[in-house]
Amino acid sequence: MKVCVVGVGAIGGTLGYRLSKAGCELSGLARGKTLAALREKGLRLVEGMAESRTEAAVAIRASDTPEELGPQDLVILAVKATGLGALAPGLNPLLKPDTVVVPAMNGIPWWFFQGFGEALEGRRLRSVDPDGIISASIPQEAILGCVLHIGAICPEPGLVEPLPLKTIILGEPSGTSSARLEATAGLFARAGFDVKLSGSIQNDIWYKLWGNMTMNPISALTGATMDRILGDPLVEEYCRKIMIEAKEVGERIGCSIGQSVEDRLDVSRALGAFKTSMLQDVEAGKPLELDALVGAVAEIGDLVGLETPAIDTLLGLTRLSARVAGLYPDAD
Repeated sequence: MKVCVVGVGAIGGTLGYRLSKAGCELSGLARGKTLAALREKGLRLVEGMAESRTEAAVAIRASDTPEELGPQDLVILAVKATGLGALAPGLNPLLKPDTVVVPAMNGIPWWFFQGFGEALEGRRLRSVDPDGIISASIPQEAILGCVLHIGAICPEPGLVEPLPLKTIILGEPSGTSSARLEATAGLFARAGFDVKLSGSIQNDIWYKLWGNMTMNPISALTGATMDRILGDPLVEEYCRKIMIEAKEVGERIGCSIGQSVEDRLDVSRALGAFKTSMLQDVEAGKPLELDALVGAVAEIGDLVGLETPAIDTLLGLTRLSARVAGLYPDAD
């Protein structure tokens, strides 16, 4: 089984390492310091605490050129949503007619309304694929939906450290069962992940987004950890309003959430002094995934005729802050 990870960071590296240990022939599309580290030392993973910490490496064929890596059986897209538009047109050498593409990314993906959404079925979201470049570059029939509930950090290029969470949800965009879904699920299970099959992967995407789209941007705006965000009564109430709006948008498109806002806030509150990924991106000077996490929800709200003033305010303030910091492109 030939597997290529596009973006060998914390998550992509963890997935790739485990799949290699499960017997896959691993390739990685990388650049810069990560590419150099992979070529020199392989893909490394560290586990354990203090004296019991161990580090091991697996072989990986690393390149910054898809042509050098050639056609793959499975391609895992583990890049930031902000970078996929530039990468997508060059990925064709990795693809053959039966290649499975698993986007292991945050937020609303470009393929979200593929085989889903009733009146919105087939709709391209301008917030995540403004010029249609991604849709034109990656065949829709190749896509297998994915939601990750796994954690990992990347202490240095080419080195990953997995965290306890290791759940992967997989599903066909159409909600149907398929041989490739079963085969891909089996592969990830053999690699040590807890795999769940979904009959509505868009619903699983929306549920994960429901918490991320609120806490991530607010942390980026304020520099606050989760406990401080929810420890301020006014900010907590604002979070509640955002989540109510997002829940209503989801119901309009068939992504109903059974959990209450209060219960979901309790889940976030239990994380304590947690630093969100978007806050980490701000501190590292990396572009923010605002469009996939917030802009897409605002766009869908508009498409279904639902006003979302709290979401719009969050998007506007975070976008402006990111633009001032050079972490989001200026308006045309």
